[in-house]
Amino acid sequence: MLQNVVAVLLDGVNPFEMAVVCEVFGIDRSDDGLPVYDFAVASAEGPVLRCNAGFSLTVEHGLERLESADLIAVPAGSRYDSREFPPELLDALRRGVDRGARVLSVCSGVFVLAAAGLLDGRRCAVHWHHAEELARQYPRLTVEPDVLYVDEDPVITSAGTAAGIDACLHLVRKEQGPEVANKIARRMVVPPHRDGGQAQYIERPLPKGPCDTVGEVLVWMEEHLDQEVTVEQLAARAHMAPRTFARRFQQETGTTPYRWILRQRVLRAQELLEATDETVDSIAWRTGFGTAAALRHQFVRALGTTPNAYRRAFRGPQAA
Repeated sequence: MLQNVVAVLLDGVNPFEMAVVCEVFGIDRSDDGLPVYDFAVASAEGPVLRCNAGFSLTVEHGLERLESADLIAVPAGSRYDSREFPPELLDALRRGVDRGARVLSVCSGVFVLAAAGLLDGRRCAVHWHHAEELARQYPRLTVEPDVLYVDEDPVITSAGTAAGIDACLHLVRKEQGPEVANKIARRMVVPPHRDGGQAQYIERPLPKGPCDTVGEVLVWMEEHLDQEVTVEQLAARAHMAPRTFARRFQQETGTTPYRWILRQRVLRAQELLEATDETVDSIAWRTGFGTAAALRHQFVRALGTTPNAYRRAFRGPQAA
């Protein structure tokens, strides 16, 4: 159950990576009918911590707060790849996993989990900048350098910065369903899932930069998956020439418009197969594939299974 969440901080914590966890789990969105988490921030190194951006934080809770958490999140910080971590923190993380809690790292927070031995024999994600060093220091883990996050339940690790959002939303979607995750994403004004969505790891490299120029078009595309669109139409919506739009789209998402919308259609089909009793024909129409045969073809290509088999896996044999 995902209800009690704590972000544990160390001296030199990165404000953005800390805020990712606070934004997903620490905001009361009950006015939208969303769950309210019992969220807290805890310190592993005293009541006052220095952020790497030049300001300090006063933290109410210590490591005792970790003992009741369903999820313990460890944000990134300065020099986590070359410092020692408090033994009390490493013990608390191990105890958490032993009693059934999940742990989640954002970017270089993965070094804390590795130091606790929680990644031995597991795959993990980390910012590409730290991948080689992490593998060198901890040879018993396997670094997946080109993915946004890796879910090796109960340990979830994410790559740099905004990939922490992907990992947090993935966990929400896994535990509380796509509707909750999508509503949180909409409030945060971020895509509900980038390539890979709810899969255990994403077989796409990180986008090369923030979606500054095509972000609004991405939102529109995600909301109109049932419509056939051309690059020319999308470029007009972005007020760009088609060639410029295609180049910017590739730069900012790491893929082409066709591949992006195809993946989003498969992801939407996954959600509908999980959460509704709609027929495969109806889902194919709603997701822009048109026919059940086309949906089945693309579903098998993307996920290696058929829509009916996927539904049975999530909802039992009686659902197919």
